[in-house]
Amino acid sequence: MRIATALCLLAAISGAVGCAAIPANRPIAEAVTPLDHLPALRGDYFRFDSVETGRPYHIYVRYPEGYDPSAARLYPTVYLTDGDSLFPILAANHLFLTYDDRLPEAIVVGIAYGGFDPSVNRRNIDFATVPHNGSPAGAPAFQAFLKTELLPEIERRYRSDPAQRVLFGQSLGGAFVLYSAVSDPDLFRGRIASNPSLIVGMEPLLESAAASRTDLGLVVVSGTRDRPDRLEAIGRWQAAWEPRTDKPWRLDIYSLEGGTHAANAPDAYRLGMNRLFGPDASP
Repeated sequence: MRIATALCLLAAISGAVGCAAIPANRPIAEAVTPLDHLPALRGDYFRFDSVETGRPYHIYVRYPEGYDPSAARLYPTVYLTDGDSLFPILAANHLFLTYDDRLPEAIVVGIAYGGFDPSVNRRNIDFATVPHNGSPAGAPAFQAFLKTELLPEIERRYRSDPAQRVLFGQSLGGAFVLYSAVSDPDLFRGRIASNPSLIVGMEPLLESAAASRTDLGLVVVSGTRDRPDRLEAIGRWQAAWEPRTDKPWRLDIYSLEGGTHAANAPDAYRLGMNRLFGPDASP
């Protein structure tokens, strides 16, 4: 928007026509083009200051196509960690999954920090299941933020179905998905871990709390072109869990041929959502 405004000013100075200047007394918020003009991302935004983590988050919400806040219909709701990068990609792509894969429409929630700078972006703390490089293991506090603060707020504001929550995470966010799956299985009906990064340790991820639900699903997707140490670590986690008969969720593990660590997140999302909501979704 600053670039567009600067171009308008230059055009006005040079005598060009056809560029509508922003009135000097117009509020800054009104000068920002809302996502409502991108229909695949139509929705809402609010800032949330968490007591549990002591940090603010920027919450972006994508509405399902045809969403009516006054209607009785409730929607599955997908929560995306790393919303700074994943929300604009996966939230928009969900529309195509409803077109091509006949998946149900969903509310998609992006949990963003507002920047990539480490002074703002604290994913190294929030998603950490074990201390690493001087950072504390902040996964318990981040999960408390989800459980006691964000999820109730989303379900208060929107037509969100508490029984159909999904959590998606990539890399460190994927490790947090696994932590959530073992520490509080019932919190989300479905979870998708894309290339979870477990190289700093997986001890907290090898034992699970009991679940009361019988319809829970956990999908883990790894790209074959991810780093060997990452693939080796998730392979050890898989070897520990696959033979167990006490798993609180149905476990599905996919190897994405040619997939890299981050660029194939949409493929992991598609695989996971189809496993959770597609024709073969029943546990």
